[in-house]
Amino acid sequence: MAPPPWHLYLMAVLYFGAGILHFIYPRVYERIIPPYLPHRKILVYASGAAEILLAAGLCFRESRTVAIYGLIVMLLVYLPIHLYMLSGAAAMKLPRWILILRVPLQFVLIYWAYSYS
Repeated sequence: MAPPPWHLYLMAVLYFGAGILHFIYPRVYERIIPPYLPHRKILVYASGAAEILLAAGLCFRESRTVAIYGLIVMLLVYLPIHLYMLSGAAAMKLPRWILILRVPLQFVLIYWAYSYS
């Protein structure tokens, strides 16, 4: 069996890094969570932990499929946050074009993860 492609590990590193950032800068992530979601700090830490665990899962053949579908679900769950940021309520002073590009980027990331299934 051939080893996994290098870009699968790149994906793992990116999600691992993103997960770590949830713990380093939790307030940044709290500000982008829509107000209708309770317990923002818990959600930030839980999503960071999920990203770290799913990133680790990508690195092992036995857990790779679960990790791939877990990432797809996570990216779909994050869509309302990106739309909320696009509304301007939590734009974090980012240029509008970046906020607009983040929405289709979610679907690119979903496709990237799905391509390993």
